[in-house]
Amino acid sequence: MPEFTTTLSATGGNNVGIVVPDGIVLGFGRGKRVPVIVCIDGDYTYRNTISSMHGQFLISFNSETRAATGKGAGDEISVKLELDEEPRTVEIPQPLAVLLSAEPELLEAWNQLSYSKQRGHVDPIVAARGEDTRARRVEKVIKTLRGK
Repeated sequence: MPEFTTTLSATGGNNVGIVVPDGIVLGFGRGKRVPVIVCIDGDYTYRNTISSMHGQFLISFNSETRAATGKGAGDEISVKLELDEEPRTVEIPQPLAVLLSAEPELLEAWNQLSYSKQRGHVDPIVAARGEDTRARRVEKVIKTLRGK
């Protein structure tokens, strides 16, 4: 498992990232997008994907991770990476799951989406505060899956 120390980098706006040395990324032998389990300072672990952006390899350090670790842009951290070989799955919210299970072609279209695309649809549904908003967001996903 590769380990390194780095300073968290502001990547624009409110975004913060972990810059990963090229040699570590290439050492995984998986190309430029590598799914990893990230351990910060030996205490906090999360799953993410190394991505190439602005000519460097980065791992997102989102607001949830910043809150959990108490770290932000400019702070030094110790990082341990492990190749994440577990399948990535998204828990489908019940209102969406009911509609998907009712129409096999919709479920098939859903299953063809990548993990990140599924999350992109599910996260706004889960974040909705009101039932009306949630219902509109579920309907938007269904329309997208139908190609409308």
